[in-house]
Amino acid sequence: LSEPVAKLVINLAEALLSKRLIMATAESCTGGWIAQSLTALAGSSRWFDTGFVTYSNDAKHNLLEVPDSYFDFDGPGAVSEETVLAMAQGAVSKSRANVAVAVSGVAGPDGGTDEKPVGTVWIAWQWEDKSFARCFQFSGDREAVRYATLVAALEGSLALVV
Repeated sequence: LSEPVAKLVINLAEALLSKRLIMATAESCTGGWIAQSLTALAGSSRWFDTGFVTYSNDAKHNLLEVPDSYFDFDGPGAVSEETVLAMAQGAVSKSRANVAVAVSGVAGPDGGTDEKPVGTVWIAWQWEDKSFARCFQFSGDREAVRYATLVAALEGSLALVV
């Protein structure tokens, strides 16, 4: 782990432990990188339950119960506030976690549109009945977008539970 990510993970672990919270992740564009970073810390089984890597729309629907209608032509799409909020809620309801972070975005180099250009990432956080989401526009290549998403997801998770 990079030093900034390692520090975020340690601080998040301490905050989760102090409040007796359990975390889960629901990831699309990061492909499990958030869960991998969390579980890189020894003892993470005390505060981390599971990670859902739901790259396809079918996986988002089947594993996290994101409504199929979100992926219809006139729906909000995979990269949307509605989808990441549903992913976060699904991660909590399908695990023993009471805190979750969910990410979905266009990491590139392809797949961007005028409405959702490469670098567009939605992140949602859920803690029991409280949830919120934020849209980010990251720059750089695929790896840079995915890394920025990882950092923003961890920073938001930490802010949620401290």
